[in-house]
Amino acid sequence: MTGFSSRVERISISGIREVFEAAGDDAINLGLGQPDFPTPDHARQAAVDAIQSGKADGYTPNKGLPELRAAIAAKHDRDQGITVDPDDVIATSGASEALHIALEAHVDPGQEVIIPDPGFVSYDALTTLADGESVPVDLREDLTLDPAAVEDAITDDTAAFIINSPANPTGAVASEADIRAFARIADEHDVLCVSDEVYEYTVFEGEHHSPIEYADSDNVVVVNSCSKLYSMTGWRLGWVIGASERVDRMVRVHQYAQACASAPAQFAAEAALSGPQGIVDEMTDSFRRRRDILRDGLADHGIECATPHGAFYAMPEVPEGFVDECISRGVIVVPGEAFGEGGEGMARISYATDEETLREAIEIMGEAAEAARLDE
Repeated sequence: MTGFSSRVERISISGIREVFEAAGDDAINLGLGQPDFPTPDHARQAAVDAIQSGKADGYTPNKGLPELRAAIAAKHDRDQGITVDPDDVIATSGASEALHIALEAHVDPGQEVIIPDPGFVSYDALTTLADGESVPVDLREDLTLDPAAVEDAITDDTAAFIINSPANPTGAVASEADIRAFARIADEHDVLCVSDEVYEYTVFEGEHHSPIEYADSDNVVVVNSCSKLYSMTGWRLGWVIGASERVDRMVRVHQYAQACASAPAQFAAEAALSGPQGIVDEMTDSFRRRRDILRDGLADHGIECATPHGAFYAMPEVPEGFVDECISRGVIVVPGEAFGEGGEGMARISYATDEETLREAIEIMGEAAEAARLDE
């Protein structure tokens, strides 16, 4: 029998999925990483119109519809003040594919990719699938990624480093000074910086900054998505931008792996990016309120947590057995080690649920923490 590639044998199903499968159907799900808002009506209608008119029946260009790529370029001009040629945009099947093609196009077998630890689960797995080697870097006490630690980890074998702000799983937001430092590192060390910016609009204090604003070289590619910006996780529409030479290589992978992103989703994304932006402030204000509810509630139960300044996650320090105690009581949270060894002794909590349910879950988590402490 034909065996299996060493690459696929080195990865496994995400620990997040394992937690979901262990929970009951009526559990309160604080493990799901998606907004609990509907997709904007004008985005939905754009897809409906495209389907009914027949415009969404066929393939689009590999890089995506020209109108969508122009809308993405306009978004970056509006938000970062940078000029992006629409030809340097690839519309992808979510940010997941964008990350995949970025690493496949830039990482040779055995080369290293520096990743935050704890960090998003795909970074390590996609590096492995590209035949690369992940180099985890511990976070600061406030759960931000230290540019100095990244710089110290660079070797002659480093192909890239990944940054993520606002961050999953921590909710940390990098300062402007740190983002400038990441851009400098990419320039001075001539290594690729992959900037995952899918939570860009969900910042509670301060502002979002991107290394592509500050880099003097072409060593930054930016990954983004409509999933978290406009509550469109199921539409699977993301993108990657970068210098023309880099886009040319990434589209080669995209062409054979995906051909093009879903046509109806492209029409919906163009409408979301170009239409009314009210959902952005609505979601951010709501998540800020819920962040405060969770932060204060955890503190009331003696659970220490660095204050998240963006996204919709918190990553508190928890006693051993906390996750199991939560699941047995009907609340799903994700063990921190699912995001890397640096997450040991922590848990990721998504507060993308309604406030009443969140308050109920906080009380249950308080009981779970007390039970876990008694067992220590």
